[in-house]
Amino acid sequence: MKSDYCQDSCQQVLHKAERLCEGRGVRLTSQRRQVLEILCASHKPMGAYDILDLLKRDVPAAKPPTVYRALEFLLQQGLVHRIESLNAYVGCIHPDHPHASQFLICRDCGEVRELESQTVDRTLGSAIRECGFKADSRVIEVTGRCLRCSKQGVV
Repeated sequence: MKSDYCQDSCQQVLHKAERLCEGRGVRLTSQRRQVLEILCASHKPMGAYDILDLLKRDVPAAKPPTVYRALEFLLQQGLVHRIESLNAYVGCIHPDHPHASQFLICRDCGEVRELESQTVDRTLGSAIRECGFKADSRVIEVTGRCLRCSKQGVV
């Protein structure tokens, strides 16, 4: 998510998360905030143990349940997304409203880009209704090559 989550915007994302949590009456504890900050600063999706390794720099006693509880909270609040195919997490680029996300995942460099196409969401919603299916979530993951890797001719 390099283009959407650069260092300059990380503080803005954290500030927005604090405001959203405050408005919802939930606590963005320091550990939850640190996990979000780690994801925000990352240029690639991160697994829970990768997050734990970085969290331990500031919180040496941190254990896996600490990270998993923080991630569960952040997921519930719509502040992060789980990329199922990678078993990894990324920060959400627009947590201020519920949305169905689509992710473009570069198989070469690992970059993930979040999209929010209403056209894709409407089309998928129509197809789901036509089948009489009740979806629990509607996350689409597309794997391929990003523009940079395509231009470099990486095979």
